[in-house]
Amino acid sequence: TREKKRHMGDTKHFCPVSLKENFVLYPGLYKHAAKYREKIYYFSTSEYRDKFLKNPEEYVAHNEPIQAPPLRVCLLGTHGAGKTTCARQIADKLGIFHIQFEEYLQELILPKTKEKVGPDFHEEPEEDDNKMPIPSQELDDFSQTVSKTEAEKSKQEVELTNEEEAIKANLMVNEELPPEVLDNIVLDWWRKEPFRSTGFILDGFPRTLGEAQYLSERGLCPDVAVYIQVKESDVLDRLFPPRLKKWKERQYKKMENKKKLKDLKAKIRV
Repeated sequence: TREKKRHMGDTKHFCPVSLKENFVLYPGLYKHAAKYREKIYYFSTSEYRDKFLKNPEEYVAHNEPIQAPPLRVCLLGTHGAGKTTCARQIADKLGIFHIQFEEYLQELILPKTKEKVGPDFHEEPEEDDNKMPIPSQELDDFSQTVSKTEAEKSKQEVELTNEEEAIKANLMVNEELPPEVLDNIVLDWWRKEPFRSTGFILDGFPRTLGEAQYLSERGLCPDVAVYIQVKESDVLDRLFPPRLKKWKERQYKKMENKKKLKDLKAKIRV
């Protein structure tokens, strides 16, 4: 015998309570199904099913169809795969926000760190030619200037909060962010304006299994998750030449500054 066609509810296989309260298309489960007015509804949890059955009229369509949330995309891939380039183009084309996750983390602590942190930014500081002592200065004056600069630098260092320390550790050594820190960052993109009504493409999140589980536990479901897969040789061809050029320029400057300092010391001795 042929199985009878199921008459699905207004939200089809998505949970109507998650849609109404969180504005998220959360797939419902067969074990959490309920029937109302000869239509079957699926729910993400048994609590949401019970909530629906207490007051179903609040979660079903009346005069107009239920409004669906805007597009939310997670774009994933290895470093150098071209995620940010693709994300910007997609965001411009669809009129949604582009959120670069690591860049957003950098902006959160930048007012205190004063510079970006992480393996990509951990380079030897470039010597400033303007801070080089002029030939007429005595060696003692030069030492005092250096000491004063170092004292001012240490004075400007600001103590980071626990949340900022966690963000810095994540950027430096990829230490996983705790859920309470993610709550202060990620929840707003799903639940607050202008992201809630416009949509977004999230570039570089989730990056780990723990972060994916976090999204699932909080009921934050992206509509699409895209993983860009590229060959290692392509990433190397893309990232290596500009980094090699930057390194060569830094080494050349270093040699030039050493030469200037050597000449300066010779003049001071004279």
